[in-house]
Amino acid sequence: MSASDSFDLLKDDVVSEFNTRARLWRHKRTGAELLSLENDDENKVFGITFRTPAGNSTGIAHIMEHSVLCGSEKYPVKEPFIELAKGSLNTFLNAMTYPDKTCYPVASTNLKDFYNLIDVYLDAVLRPLITPYTLLQEGWHYELDAPDQEMTYKGVVFNEMKGDYSSADSIISEESRHILYPDTHYQYDSGGDPEVIPTLTYKEFKHFYETHYHPSNARIYFYGDDDPEQRLRIIDAALRGFEKISPDSDIALQSLFTKPKYKEAAYDSGDDPDPKGQITLNWLLPEAGNVELTLAWSIFAHILIGTPASPLRKALIDSGLGEDLTGVGFESSLRQMMFSTGLRGIQVENAEKIQELILNTLRELAENGIDPDTVASSLNTVEFSLRECNTGALPRGLVLMLMSLDAWLYDRDPITALAFEAPLNVIKQNIAKGNYFESMIRQYLLDNPHRATVLLKPDPQLGQKLAEKERERLEKARKSMSPAELRQIVETTRELKRRQETPDSPEALASIPHLHRSDLEPQIKKIPLEVLPAGDSKVLYHDLFTNGILYLDVGFNLQQLPQESLPYLPIFSQALLETGAAELDFVRLVQRIGKYTGGIHPATFTSAVRNKDENTAWLFLRGKAMLAQSPELLAILRDVLLTARLDNRERIRQMALEAKAEMEAGLVRVGHRVANTRLKARFTLADMAAEEMGGVNQLFFLRKLIERIDNDWQSVQDALESIRAALINQQGMICNVTLDQEGWKSIKGQIDEFIASFPKTSTPAAAWNLAAFPDREGLTLPTQVNFVGKAANLYEHGYHLNGSAQVIVPYLRATWLWEKVRVQGGAYGGFCVFDQQSGALSFLSYRDPNLTQTLDIYDQTVQFLQSIQLDEAELTRAIIGAIGEVDAYQLPDAKGYTSMSRYLLSISDEERQARRDEILSTTEADFHAFAQAVEQVREHGAVVVIASPDAVQASKKTNGEWLVTTRVL
Repeated sequence: MSASDSFDLLKDDVVSEFNTRARLWRHKRTGAELLSLENDDENKVFGITFRTPAGNSTGIAHIMEHSVLCGSEKYPVKEPFIELAKGSLNTFLNAMTYPDKTCYPVASTNLKDFYNLIDVYLDAVLRPLITPYTLLQEGWHYELDAPDQEMTYKGVVFNEMKGDYSSADSIISEESRHILYPDTHYQYDSGGDPEVIPTLTYKEFKHFYETHYHPSNARIYFYGDDDPEQRLRIIDAALRGFEKISPDSDIALQSLFTKPKYKEAAYDSGDDPDPKGQITLNWLLPEAGNVELTLAWSIFAHILIGTPASPLRKALIDSGLGEDLTGVGFESSLRQMMFSTGLRGIQVENAEKIQELILNTLRELAENGIDPDTVASSLNTVEFSLRECNTGALPRGLVLMLMSLDAWLYDRDPITALAFEAPLNVIKQNIAKGNYFESMIRQYLLDNPHRATVLLKPDPQLGQKLAEKERERLEKARKSMSPAELRQIVETTRELKRRQETPDSPEALASIPHLHRSDLEPQIKKIPLEVLPAGDSKVLYHDLFTNGILYLDVGFNLQQLPQESLPYLPIFSQALLETGAAELDFVRLVQRIGKYTGGIHPATFTSAVRNKDENTAWLFLRGKAMLAQSPELLAILRDVLLTARLDNRERIRQMALEAKAEMEAGLVRVGHRVANTRLKARFTLADMAAEEMGGVNQLFFLRKLIERIDNDWQSVQDALESIRAALINQQGMICNVTLDQEGWKSIKGQIDEFIASFPKTSTPAAAWNLAAFPDREGLTLPTQVNFVGKAANLYEHGYHLNGSAQVIVPYLRATWLWEKVRVQGGAYGGFCVFDQQSGALSFLSYRDPNLTQTLDIYDQTVQFLQSIQLDEAELTRAIIGAIGEVDAYQLPDAKGYTSMSRYLLSISDEERQARRDEILSTTEADFHAFAQAVEQVREHGAVVVIASPDAVQASKKTNGEWLVTTRVL
């Protein structure tokens, strides 16, 4: 019997855009649909998605996403997900909750590993254990250690969402969607509102699983070069025991407004002396699934707000009424699509002006027409992106899965959703006829009454109000409990902790499928590299297949600059591309980049160089273009580097405001990274430079820079011009080229001419010095959660690098920190990061309800390593996980950049092979030895905490004046 006998073939087609055969199947017994994409991509992807609209804001879908990964019938361990992460070569392993769906994707280039991942994930979602204690841990519970002690809320998702609700950007995004869809499931927060999460009961939780996590409600997906028949066999076997049902998961259509709506919301502005608001205008669009309309809107949104030169974005920024754009832009992953834009950093009394500005700008564009060059630029940008399909660190197959779900989830054809060539041609024909996007403005925006305005106001008391409301809810709950019920809460708290602290049995752990050391490649993966002289510069060339695209990185050595110039670098690098050049104003320059290239963007690369006891710091302009357009790419790069309009005061002021607003918004989104950047700045000059250019010091600098632009512009312009004079020269220059051999032969002469066009003057290396930072620093801002970091430079304390560190550090992340900081502590994440170049070992937490307790856990890592006992299976898993990180899958442009970074860091293939050999030969003794290195963090580590003023003050009451406090927001 063929595996296909259990399925009905609904469609068999070729998606030529991705060189893929696509077959859509329906499982006869259960009704589950399976999309099978067959191609030669070795980075295989599997995913199973359930339609999961929620009827409230308890976060039930989000908590379920976590919970099904906490043990299943076949794999009865506490964390099958983390056990997989420890010992897999996966290129992606995660789960994601959206407003109406929950996705469980995995990816791997190793076929055996791929099948292992699928097996565990299928059992997790189809046969999970999800006991009441799962909800308590992942969702919420009352935490009470004794009847007379304080009762609190704990739970991973509860704390994750408290962090989310500390972000003004997150709040206005949620409110914008809720007001636009008031009669559908989209009115609720699928992630969970911290005020509502504690109303979720286990009965409701279990019922939600039984209703939604059934094959009849599933969309199953495969992509890559694995056997398509085996795909069907795997799914048919996994679905045994299930029969077709009619799941209650339909997503209703929102009825249309007859007139626009308005709503106000608040965010916690803390003690900010000049708090600002945000405003968005939001429009409901037609149903998803129409590929032509979705693609047209992708181009249209890029025209309106996609670049600094986009007419709607430019009108908003030029108005001076706000600091940066906000809103989700074009959203196509809901049943009815939406468009949202607005301004952050506004005075709330200007809200009406901003709304009128948006509408008047749209009217003007509809009446007078959109600049054809703007249309051509956006069309080329979107088309280049589609054809390149450069998905960065994400597997291509995962991105295609999400594209297909934009139609498939709503019972539309998922294969048609992937085929962009025909609809793109129709759009081009319509553009040629004229008035295409102008008509869209009228139809979907100006004449569409289904519009909603959201004004987000600062409230300096909101944090205190929320904390007081939480205390009141807890007190009310406590008063409603009898003594016996309180004792039960205490017992439940103890039992949950007991379960969390009890290790899985060896038998249960052995059930998790895993690879063996024999499955690992002993040799490193090499990337082609030729180092070629070019004038006073160098070209690094990587012979890789790029499908006719030139990837070019042009770099300049930042060590030519004096230290006081470093904070200007982000603005300087952005100004190169966004102020105009030569005879072009900045609008024409941005249009030129969009029309003739796949994009140019700045990037900095800073690092210590371990084996030379040096530092390297570079500014890159990273560009790409079809090979035929390489002369235009080189001409643009030459123009911006030599003739950028650094005298464009108003545009530079706008960029500084946007950068400041973006950094302030990111403090809560990526607080652990902010803390780590600040910690590492204490150790090496390169990391000091990273803090000055991208850390908290950069934020402080930007705030002062805006004042100086207003009051002392000439000094700012002089500083920018001095950077260009010192930086742009051949001697401090490098070109990194990724392209196949035939293409390289055709453009090598162009690259040589390009380099020769730059000055040959040289600038000697400048002297940089480490700045002084306090040993223990508390950075305060309005937030309901904490980000806790501690780090030390191991090399300064005698540690000598061994490849075993690449095994031990991820293992700490996946075991000790996962269990203590996340599972037991309730934080959303606990991390351990080791920088092999600088020697910095950092412990970090993300959206953490604790502070000193987390620091204590970091310090206890020494004892954990000293006493650890690893059997051969566990050690093998750790080694496999390390190799998986080392051999992370990369697309060609990423390979070229990685090879260049190794060259700049003097990392030879011989050294990489030696490190790999050490990884493969790691023993339990290496774990014990690394405890001595971690002890240096305990004894000498610096501390950076990002938290609310109240949390920092509370820690000081416990520990004395141990934190030097700096207000960030």
